[in-house]
Amino acid sequence: MSRFEYTGRSAGGEAVSGSLEAASAAAAADTLLSRGVTPLNVAAVDTEGAAFDVEAWLKEFFKEKVPDTELMLFSRQLHTLLRAGVPIMRALLGLQESCQHKTMMEVIRDVRERLEQGRDLSACLARHPKVFYHLYVSMVRVGETTGRLDEIFLRLYHHIEFEKMIREQVKAALRYPTMVVFAMAGAILAINLFVIPAFSGVYASFNAELPLMTRILVAFSNFMVAWWHAMVGGGFLAWMGFKRYTKDGPGRLAWDRIKLKIPIIGKVIHKATLSRFARSFALGLTSGVPITQAMKMVAQTVDNDYIASRIEQMREGVERGDTVLRTAIASGVFTPVVLQMIAVGEESGALDELLGEIAELYGREVEYEIKTLASQIEPILVGGMAVLVLILAMGIFLPIWDLGKTVMQH
Repeated sequence: MSRFEYTGRSAGGEAVSGSLEAASAAAAADTLLSRGVTPLNVAAVDTEGAAFDVEAWLKEFFKEKVPDTELMLFSRQLHTLLRAGVPIMRALLGLQESCQHKTMMEVIRDVRERLEQGRDLSACLARHPKVFYHLYVSMVRVGETTGRLDEIFLRLYHHIEFEKMIREQVKAALRYPTMVVFAMAGAILAINLFVIPAFSGVYASFNAELPLMTRILVAFSNFMVAWWHAMVGGGFLAWMGFKRYTKDGPGRLAWDRIKLKIPIIGKVIHKATLSRFARSFALGLTSGVPITQAMKMVAQTVDNDYIASRIEQMREGVERGDTVLRTAIASGVFTPVVLQMIAVGEESGALDELLGEIAELYGREVEYEIKTLASQIEPILVGGMAVLVLILAMGIFLPIWDLGKTVMQH
């Protein structure tokens, strides 16, 4: 028996952690699931200085990630099979045999084998948190309870499809600006490492007084030539430190809040996050999840710790007896139009329908912002290139012009 440390969430969504003894990590996960705890991470405790399992680490590191398209296909096909009356075990066997993605096929096989042992489907899916995230597992658990599992898989399919569409649109909109930024960075490096050193030799041969801008450029170029390796190493360490600081805790909370204030990009992130919140919240309420549990579930899936903290404040306010409208106003993250729709939905008892409309509203705004993103960023890029050309003209070409006139006069 080995000892394993774990982190997970209870049936009520609360974060739990601790340690237990089990024969393997899978056995430890099964024990936690039998206790009503959804494991998020199970790690062996090396109490006897055992050797590091390089083979297992390499296998996990190089395991192919399951893309959104595979999860969408799994959800859609399972919905169709269940709606047609096919038993869940037979449906999973068919999906396993027809699956072309190796990792997804192994996941389906493991889920089917656990189901044969008498586990719930949601508990089997929870064993693979890198594939089935918390909202997915919670929705499946609700479908098992209400007997509407086929409907849940269809809603999850549409939810994943929307998330995938937004990410692809953002990537497409940022592709051109990213290429321009990298081209400018490459030009700056080439100028400082190769062009300016060549010109500085020409300037030095004339023993002439150089303008301030030229002296600054030559000094910066000399610094880069002498210390480029230190700059590369320092930049890499700074990037790794930033990634580590913003991975979780207060650092991630601060960075997620800053992202919402970035010019142009921030409003897209804000609206996309709120659209994800409204869509997930509506999905939970429509599926029969209690409102406070739905809020807690959604807070764990919005992918922004700052917005998640505001949703948690909303949940705490609702638990104290406040209305959703008052807690939404206090959160300070919703627009007046959305607040008005929440008020109407809460008053009429159709909050889930109004939240769905809010998701559509934010979704359309996000699509519009993404379509115009390149045109909004383009003036900034043109301005940056103009400044770069101006600096080069003032620092390099004007001194050459002055030196040429001096030579002509002599």
